[in-house]
Amino acid sequence: MAARGHVQDPNDRRLRPIYDYLDNGNNKMAIQQADKLLKKHKDLHCAKVLKAIGLQRTGKQDEAFTLAQEVATLEPTDDNSLQALTILYREMHRPELVTKLYEAAVKKVPLSEEYHSHLFMAYARVGEYKKMQQAISAQDEKLSQTMFLPLAERMVEKMVKEEKIEAEAEVQLYFMILERLGKCVEALEVIRGPLGEKLTSELQSRENKCMMLYQRLQRWAECNALAHKLLLKNPDDWQFYPAYFDSLFHLMDQSWSPPEEGQHCSEGSVHHTVTEVVRFVEDRIKGEDSKDSHALRGPYLARLELIHRLRERGCPEESMLGEPLELMVQFFGKFGDKPCCITDLKIYLHLLSPEQHVQFINRLSEAVPLGEQGEEGFAFPDDTKALQRHLCVCQLSRALGLHHCLDVDGKLRLITELKAHYHHGLKFGKNALKTELQFSDMYCLMASHIYIDLWKETGEEDMVWQCLGLLLEGLSHSPSNAQFKLLLLLLYCHLGAFEPVVDLYSSLDAKHVQHDTIGFLLTRFAESLGQFAAASQACNFSLRFFHSNQKDTSEYIIQAYKYGAFEKIPEFIALRNRLNQSLHFAQVRTERMLLDLVLNLEESVKAMSLSAEEDDIPWDNMRDNRDLTVFTSWDPKDRYYHRRQSLEEESVWLRIRSLTLRLLASIAVVGHAPSTQNSEVTNENGVGDKTSTVSSLLSQLNQTLQTAAQLAEKRIQYPFLGPPSTRLGPALSSGSCQCQAAALQMSVNLQELDTVGLVVFSRFELTVLLSLSIEILNKCKGDLLEMKGGRLKTRSPLLENLVFFVETMCVVLWMASYCAKILRPLKTSLQKKKKKKKDANTALPEVVCGFQELTGSLQDLLTQALEHIKGQEMSITALKLASLTLEGYTQEEASFIKAAMDKVQSSYLRSLQEVGDLLKKRAETLKNLKI
Repeated sequence: MAARGHVQDPNDRRLRPIYDYLDNGNNKMAIQQADKLLKKHKDLHCAKVLKAIGLQRTGKQDEAFTLAQEVATLEPTDDNSLQALTILYREMHRPELVTKLYEAAVKKVPLSEEYHSHLFMAYARVGEYKKMQQAISAQDEKLSQTMFLPLAERMVEKMVKEEKIEAEAEVQLYFMILERLGKCVEALEVIRGPLGEKLTSELQSRENKCMMLYQRLQRWAECNALAHKLLLKNPDDWQFYPAYFDSLFHLMDQSWSPPEEGQHCSEGSVHHTVTEVVRFVEDRIKGEDSKDSHALRGPYLARLELIHRLRERGCPEESMLGEPLELMVQFFGKFGDKPCCITDLKIYLHLLSPEQHVQFINRLSEAVPLGEQGEEGFAFPDDTKALQRHLCVCQLSRALGLHHCLDVDGKLRLITELKAHYHHGLKFGKNALKTELQFSDMYCLMASHIYIDLWKETGEEDMVWQCLGLLLEGLSHSPSNAQFKLLLLLLYCHLGAFEPVVDLYSSLDAKHVQHDTIGFLLTRFAESLGQFAAASQACNFSLRFFHSNQKDTSEYIIQAYKYGAFEKIPEFIALRNRLNQSLHFAQVRTERMLLDLVLNLEESVKAMSLSAEEDDIPWDNMRDNRDLTVFTSWDPKDRYYHRRQSLEEESVWLRIRSLTLRLLASIAVVGHAPSTQNSEVTNENGVGDKTSTVSSLLSQLNQTLQTAAQLAEKRIQYPFLGPPSTRLGPALSSGSCQCQAAALQMSVNLQELDTVGLVVFSRFELTVLLSLSIEILNKCKGDLLEMKGGRLKTRSPLLENLVFFVETMCVVLWMASYCAKILRPLKTSLQKKKKKKKDANTALPEVVCGFQELTGSLQDLLTQALEHIKGQEMSITALKLASLTLEGYTQEEASFIKAAMDKVQSSYLRSLQEVGDLLKKRAETLKNLKI
């Protein structure tokens, strides 16, 4: 702000000290200096705005906004005031006000190119694309034509004829215009012509654009010839192999044949038969075979890819390339010592028949150089290259399903072997930095996966504790291993322990868009496991990213306009839309507000300013941005995640939560409305409309619950490393959803007062509500942690049910407090009538008595719940894990397993404490609830 150039205006000199104070962070002195200046020069608008900036930065937002609006209503046109107001509005996160500011300035000074430019950028920030066009049209003809494609095309053509196009950005813009007009032929001429030579900033930019246009135009001969030509230059450039093969099959389908004379096409010779393509690939492989070292993988993988495609089409020429098993063994012989070998071969394992699986692994094992067998009966590699080969064989075995076929004893023996290889491999990384991974880490990870298999098969929780111990040991040797952290995070959550997860996720150091792609791992479990403070923090962390993204992407778009990077603008807009429409964003936003309601109830609703009528979730354009491949997995394809079913379940659960939130907000609005004793007054005050809104929302909630029940009946089981299941199933089975819906239904009934003032709901509804609440509490009973036969056993579903009970009680109490607001004036009016009639026998209406019984029963229920929680805290604290004897383990292994158990025990106590504290607050609220 301080760098303001050469001072010409005397006002600049007067304002200089205020700018300096603001730049140095001395906001109080800036305010004082502005006040002094305003005493002498009352009409110096910029001083007022600078004072407002100082007030904004000292936390006095309302005063700052009032002062800024005083200046804005005067519609200033001086540069100082406009720039200062722009800075202030940005800090207030009100970019839409900047547009109004420059709209007024442009009206007053229509010939100012600078103000038109600022207005255009202001529209870009808020995504007002139509107004951007209007702003440009008003500014000058040249820029308006760049926004209206046909005019833009003519303008650029004129520049081309006059040879005025010099910069690469101008050629890119011309290409974008033609591409969006669908003029691919003209675009191709531009790229292949002299203008295309200016495209130099990206490697092979010209060739890539040509390839894309050939594919759009379905010019398969040119596509084939260009791919062939580029692969001759660089046989390892994988992006051109798919285009080469695709074009071949299209040419075959079209029965294409080359002309008798001259070139096949403008790009050169075309390979239009399988024989030619096979020969080309084989020639590339011969070239690599003749090399002494540093062979390229591309041609060898291209051969496997071609076999895959020929087999899909049922072409007999597949046999010309050889037997897939032999080719993969050959590939392993050349590249088996590279970590990429497993990912290269994994996608072609389907080319092997099931009968060949064991033979394939045996052949690969023969190519692994191992030393002599030791005392344990295992032979180990002597160097890292041999270790990598052996590791690759193990990974391929798992990918083929050979590990899954073993019985329990076979899997335990395999774990022992993998752990032995892991410990042996640690010697190769003795001098590794903390940020580097150990060479043998994958053995540790694979052994952990087999432990998880055994846990799922046998149900023995001892397998999980051994798995946790092994992963903690692995993390002690490789503190930066993200896969160890992710798997630990998932295991702790499945065991019901969220406390250790916070530090694990924090140590992953997720960057930017990762908060959207992997953030679900944190937010899914935080609240459901009773860690409300951590849940609130996790939601805030994610929301901070999403909100800053909205501001940041606007700035990226503006910079792209400024520097002529026009092709990046659609990418930035797509990124912004992708994040704004994110499923995770909608979930976190909804859960954060529900969490606030659970923790603070009425105060939160007032602060949230929720609108029950408006649903801001983009249901039709929802984007599932979750990265479900974040976990390294070697499971066969049939075990992979089910994204579609998961998205359906997530959407239904989100709809239930969103409707519950909107219902609570709408009831709060009606609750704060004037007295609803008289139906005519009700309609005058608009409360009648609110009541219809609540009824509509409740109807939607009941319909969604029916859909949810049908979905829950399917009992979809997701793989352990697939998407985590939602809270939908447990919420329905515990009765939480049904109880909350019943409470909300009673709130709607309470609004339907007749002219006498009697409420339309019965004792039956109260009985149903209480019985549902009791049922949820009963499903929480049982020991969360228990010791059986010297082994620790967790029962995380009980903890999840306890959290459902707390959430449900908060909704029921919300309804009860709303009842009290409605019934208080009713009881008062009845007592007044009683005094006038002097009739001592006038009984209170049934609803008042029913309400008093309800509050009394709820008080008893909360007391029972608190006693249960206290009992659980005592029993968990009494567990002496330190004295636990773990037989059959080394001292080091036992120490890691005990460390894991300690973390789970500590987490359960923390969850119980938070749940207990919240229930105590709600019990106090209930005590004070009198009518």
